[in-house]
Amino acid sequence: MLEIRNLHAKIADGDTEILKGLSLSVKAGEVHAIMGPNGSGKSTLARVIAGDGAYDVTEGSIEFRGEDLLEKEADERAQAGVFLAFQYPVEIPGVSNTYFLKEALNSIRKARGEEELSASEFLKLAREKAKLVELDEALMKRSVNVGFSGGEKKRNEVFQMAVLDPVLAVLDETDSGLDIDALRVVANGVNKLRAQNRAIVVVTHYQRLLSYIVPDRVHVLVDGRIVKSGDKSLAEHLEDVGYAWVDGELKNAEPTNV
Repeated sequence: MLEIRNLHAKIADGDTEILKGLSLSVKAGEVHAIMGPNGSGKSTLARVIAGDGAYDVTEGSIEFRGEDLLEKEADERAQAGVFLAFQYPVEIPGVSNTYFLKEALNSIRKARGEEELSASEFLKLAREKAKLVELDEALMKRSVNVGFSGGEKKRNEVFQMAVLDPVLAVLDETDSGLDIDALRVVANGVNKLRAQNRAIVVVTHYQRLLSYIVPDRVHVLVDGRIVKSGDKSLAEHLEDVGYAWVDGELKNAEPTNV
């Protein structure tokens, strides 16, 4: 479903390269975790996949369902089924959650040639999806993420994912700032959205999230490239020994094509 080959990227109008020949392959139905120390390029990878204009791709390719993703603008990627959950969800004062999501979903449906949902049809759908992450219906009426706690913001991100029903979901540090109870709720919501026709890429620092969302593959990202891949046991090993082990043993390894 997602094929990334020899990807190089930098901040737009800058000279510093962040991704330095990254390759990654994710099949439909799979969950892949991207782990690595601060500054390794994890969030950059997530944003480049989503089409963030703050970054320039200087080399390499990203194919999504056989099409060149780099040829599409951010809105076209969303219409094609790409979803990004932000590490720091954006607040949108004056725009209710319900209105925001209804417009977003109908925009996607219209681009695909599908009939738009009426207000009542959307509200029924939204109420069903809110149950996945135990989201209080009162939050649906409030401005997007305004006055939300950290846990509520992350629940809201997964709620948005459930409503928009993407084919590829990239979750950028969804566990950031969550206590144990909120982590469990958010992770359970993500698990309920696992499907054979959907791929999920989870970006995280810590193994604790992967105790709830068990990945099919774990990749270690260091200095802009994937240097090690394995199953969940790799994340558990990192939890035990830390990223100093990565720096000491893997930084000079040849890149892996996965």
